[in-house]
Amino acid sequence: MIIQLSVSHNSSMILFLLPRRLLDFDVNFQAVMDSKALDFNDTETAFRDKTDGELKQRHRLFKTLNSQTLVDAGAFAAGIALRFRLPVRGLIKATVFKYFCGGENLEECEPTVRKLGASGIGTILDYAIEGKEKEHELDATCAELLRNIDRAKENIDIPFAVFKVTGIARFGLLEKVSSREVLTPEESEEFERVRRRVEKICRKGAEVGQPVFIDAEESWIQDAIDSLAEEMMERYNREKVIVFHTVQLYRRDRLGYLRDSFRRINLKGSKYGVKLVRGAYLEKERGRALEFKYESPVHERLEDTSGDFDSAVDFCIANLEGMSFVAATHNEVATAHVVEKMIESGIRTDDPRVNFSQLFGMSDNISYVLANAGFNVSKYLPYGPVEDAIPYLTRRARENSSVRGQASRELRMIERELERRKLVG
Repeated sequence: MIIQLSVSHNSSMILFLLPRRLLDFDVNFQAVMDSKALDFNDTETAFRDKTDGELKQRHRLFKTLNSQTLVDAGAFAAGIALRFRLPVRGLIKATVFKYFCGGENLEECEPTVRKLGASGIGTILDYAIEGKEKEHELDATCAELLRNIDRAKENIDIPFAVFKVTGIARFGLLEKVSSREVLTPEESEEFERVRRRVEKICRKGAEVGQPVFIDAEESWIQDAIDSLAEEMMERYNREKVIVFHTVQLYRRDRLGYLRDSFRRINLKGSKYGVKLVRGAYLEKERGRALEFKYESPVHERLEDTSGDFDSAVDFCIANLEGMSFVAATHNEVATAHVVEKMIESGIRTDDPRVNFSQLFGMSDNISYVLANAGFNVSKYLPYGPVEDAIPYLTRRARENSSVRGQASRELRMIERELERRKLVG
């Protein structure tokens, strides 16, 4: 079966020339065949559910995010203002919070969940709480995550749940466990409480049939998270994939880790679940390596990260009988690579073992175009109190301004749609 697929890095257009005999396969390519193309420059589809006013507001926001200086100044000012209880909470909630978060609680997220669902896009409710250290705070976050899963099981528009281990564990403890230092008796008891929280969340997902993502975090705490994630996959992925680990491919060692951990889980009789991402802590990783004088764990070149991401996709497609995976990327070319591999392997567009995901407020040109063609797509929708979401929002803003061209790409898409609607000029 020969399929010619052409990817233009400039236009981000995927063109499919499908041989007639492909129709002999039980493959759902009808949506792709009807349109003949997946065009990631299709701003009409990308912004179909945005009003003119929403589009103009988004344009103003991304013009700000396109400036590293303004982003750094704004993040600093927001932190200071909230710390001293200055009256800026409403302003933050009406601007950057509104465009990257769903609300302060599950109820406030409902309109966004319904709106995304109407376009065939699922929602992943991400409780954006991190950096807590007191036991009662960690228990409260765990309780909220369990409520999150209960809410998800009742709504077909919420295909996954997600959590960060730092939301239910003290960062310093995870660092000590990852460095394989000897724990005190009190720390051993503390880590056992962390394990019980992780187990409670994953068990809840298994009981109601709701898949759960365990997010990846900083490299110096990741070993502890890896161990917990593999333990949960072995326990709860016997019949189907419930627990998904996350692999950050900007790390030099993660492609090898993906292959090794897949084999470990499969050898134990369980299925493997993985979310593939590029990475979310680039500047922090490089800065810490420089400060403590060790080799940076992340690739120096973007091309190497891209190569490892594509190789990870190839590995997952080749081993799909024993796993499910999510391609969580904002890169059009990487997304095209996944689609190409699906077609080459005769995988249905709606095969539940293959999903795509992007962050809410970003890369709508990918999410909506994929969903319109029948692929499984979801958006990460963070929620939580404005004050607690500031670390998340700061990271998102800095990523948009520092990752090569991200904010500029978003801005160009918005401006193209404004022109199409004749709202400029």
